[in-house]
Amino acid sequence: MLQAVVIREHTAKILEGLRKRNLKDADVLIQAILDNDLLRRDTQRVLDDLKAKSNLDSKKIGELMKGGQATEATALRASVAADKEKIKNLEADLDVYEKKQTEILYKIPNVPHEKVPAGKSAEDNITVHQHGTPPTLGAQALPHWDLIKKYDIIDFDLGNKISGAGFPVYKGKGAKLQRALINFFLDEAEKQNYKEVQLPIVVNEASGYGTGQLPDKEGQMYFITEDGLYLIPTAEVPITNLYRDVIVAEEELPVKNVGYTPCFRREAGSWGAHVRGLNRLHQFDKVEIVQIAKAEDSYGILDEMCAHVQGLLEKLELPYRKLLLCGGDMGFTSALTYDMEVYSAGQQRWLEVSSVSNFETYQANRLKLRYKNKEGKTQLLHTLNGSALALPRIVAALLENNQTPEGIRIPKALVPYTKFEFIN
Repeated sequence: MLQAVVIREHTAKILEGLRKRNLKDADVLIQAILDNDLLRRDTQRVLDDLKAKSNLDSKKIGELMKGGQATEATALRASVAADKEKIKNLEADLDVYEKKQTEILYKIPNVPHEKVPAGKSAEDNITVHQHGTPPTLGAQALPHWDLIKKYDIIDFDLGNKISGAGFPVYKGKGAKLQRALINFFLDEAEKQNYKEVQLPIVVNEASGYGTGQLPDKEGQMYFITEDGLYLIPTAEVPITNLYRDVIVAEEELPVKNVGYTPCFRREAGSWGAHVRGLNRLHQFDKVEIVQIAKAEDSYGILDEMCAHVQGLLEKLELPYRKLLLCGGDMGFTSALTYDMEVYSAGQQRWLEVSSVSNFETYQANRLKLRYKNKEGKTQLLHTLNGSALALPRIVAALLENNQTPEGIRIPKALVPYTKFEFIN
């Protein structure tokens, strides 16, 4: 979340940034923070002064008693007792103001970086790079939902029988392709010095608030009522929360972690070509990269993370484009996001397969994730993450783009992992 002190000191700049997000009640929310913050600071000031006075008076009571001034000591003792009651009430007021401040701050999204273009939807995103030529397939080309039936590698009906819509069953070479992609992505991340972590796939409420999934995306997450736990929508949540309430040693920065997890999302969208087959699921596999860095290094690291994801797509021989998201299409917690989309020849459309984002201090402020600089001052860190990569649409594009009369060709980089060159 944003910091009240930053909002107070840079109000106009904050409002200008939030307008890029088309946040209708931005002025109301920011003013509410400013008003509440003024009450909080005034209360804190009065409280501090009264505590100081009470401490001095308490010491004087002992001095008066030693000096034989019992009457004066009794009167001062009554005054101290009254002050303590006032202190108790002020502390209760301060608690109310602090809780209200946090409640309002949770409603305010991150301020977009100055590089982020204004815009209302995905149509306003900017293509900053494109690689490869989309393949041209013959009239006999099939979309992946027909290919998976033809080669019997993924079964939606069985998944629906076991769980419901959006939970596919991967079979034979389909299952091996999944495992091959996961291992390939993890190995490639290890080459870039990411440390692999194996994570819980359920998190508590504090973790959800720490990375910003709560309260913004509560309706999109599966919730285990009896235990108060959420199934993770992305490995970003448990990986980043490894560092909640942590002061990272400066020499350990940047921190680089990678993790594979299944991911769970309730909102799979309505039926139609854009959400058919693997295009949108309730459960899917993803490898996530996360970095924690100093503010001055984070945007260089964002470029490095994008380059890593782009390298994966190139090794998979997939045509892709890199998009800079506009203010209206960004995630709630992000300061700047690049999306990677691959071209899916069977559907003749671009499919998003990765988002790489810099959250600046937004998550770190919630997490209390900090480091001490050389001057000994504690500062918030920047957090970044990226899909490297999400599997379903990668599989969809691989199947569609590589269909041949002999079967579906496996990219050379994957063959050592699949142990086969064709799905047929």
